[in-house]
Amino acid sequence: MSETTTRVLIVDDEWMVRSMLSTIMASAPDIEVVGEASDGNTAVSMAAALEPDVVLMDIRMPRSDGLTATERLTRSPRSPRVVVLTTFDLDEYVQTALRHGAVGFLLKDATADEMIAAVRSAARGDAMLSPKVTRRLIRRFTEDDDSSAERQRRRAEARGRLDALTEKEREVLTALSGGLSNTDIAAALRMSEATAKTHISRILSKLSLTNRVQAAILAHHAGLVD
Repeated sequence: MSETTTRVLIVDDEWMVRSMLSTIMASAPDIEVVGEASDGNTAVSMAAALEPDVVLMDIRMPRSDGLTATERLTRSPRSPRVVVLTTFDLDEYVQTALRHGAVGFLLKDATADEMIAAVRSAARGDAMLSPKVTRRLIRRFTEDDDSSAERQRRRAEARGRLDALTEKEREVLTALSGGLSNTDIAAALRMSEATAKTHISRILSKLSLTNRVQAAILAHHAGLVD
């Protein structure tokens, strides 16, 4: 990745959405839109040719969807960071996108500044998840725990997995689960940003997770956060 410019590929089946996103991204001096695709298959082909740093990926598209494309991209030799375009209230596929390796989410009704910030965060490996978004994701993916026995089973399983973490890593995981960025985690726990980033990488590796939201959900199941 260039030290000064983030290369972005925009994927959405609606040309107006692509045009809007392209205009917004082009307004940032450190972001370059290298291409636009209208379906998942085209996105994968273009990503192989253009090698973007970040892909803004719609989920629901005709012909080929964004979920399959996300999985293919994150398994590619030079994997770009995929940020999913979502409405949250309508997309029931967000959890699948997480499992396929998406690193973040961009609400389609977000402001231009929020969209640019999300791309910049993804590019530096610090996917932006506000506390509001994190809470909504956790609620969405845990609301099906409809029995006390199931909740207890999941809590025991989650706590067993967290035994692999050090005390400091558990502190970092708790902060991460509140939607804090690496910068905010570093400030809250009085460590350097580089140290916070290292802790997060180790947490994801030890827990066999691919992104921060998965870590937040696991922490919720374990009872580290409400």
